[in-house]
Amino acid sequence: MAFLWKVPAEMPTKKPVAVNPKPVLQTRSLREQVYDYLRGEMNSGGLQPGAFLDLNALALHLGISRTPLRDALLQLEVEGFVEILPRRGFRLKPLSLGEIRNIYQIVGALESAALATAGPRLGKAGLARMKAENKGMRQAILAEDYEAFFVHNLAFHGVFLEASENLRMVALVQSLKQRLYDWPRRKVFLKSWEERSIQEHARLVELLENRKFEEAAAYHRDVHWSFDVQEAFVRLYYLTDLAD
Repeated sequence: MAFLWKVPAEMPTKKPVAVNPKPVLQTRSLREQVYDYLRGEMNSGGLQPGAFLDLNALALHLGISRTPLRDALLQLEVEGFVEILPRRGFRLKPLSLGEIRNIYQIVGALESAALATAGPRLGKAGLARMKAENKGMRQAILAEDYEAFFVHNLAFHGVFLEASENLRMVALVQSLKQRLYDWPRRKVFLKSWEERSIQEHARLVELLENRKFEEAAAYHRDVHWSFDVQEAFVRLYYLTDLAD
């Protein structure tokens, strides 16, 4: 029987597919890009708390219409960075002591709940990561590297937040911490407070190592994220020119 097709003696060499290093389509919306720009300006101090925004001038500067700009500002309003005042427009909302108190209460409650859930899941590997991040915080202080300290601090908390497997809670905590730390982010140390945080982290790891998960959660809420316990540092850091 004759075959209807014939296998070639040599298979043709497959030509490599050219990959365009630059995406053809922009996957992020214009609103998201404007939002990221505004958050970057807030973080760096380019936009200062208390200032009113001239939407026309800002849209002209960015080369966009007012619609994606307003959409981004409405998102920032939801997150607490912006407030809308009748007949006055968008104002960059200062971080008040009362709002700091509220954030401490909410983050303390959420992170302590995460600890109670995630504590038994951390294991030796998770606790080792927490210790490494805490060590990184101390090394950052010695190196006078505030950005590194900030990253290690977030990563320390991120270990047990990730282990909680509650993505909605993690997103809310991250949003609240952005409000607390990034308006604008002060790239200087209050070393007495940073050293205190490292000691509290070490105590927290110790409780977790001894499998005292409920006690660790309570300590985290009632000490590390207690506004009343941390108030003197909060006032010095947020309301003064940082006298150490």
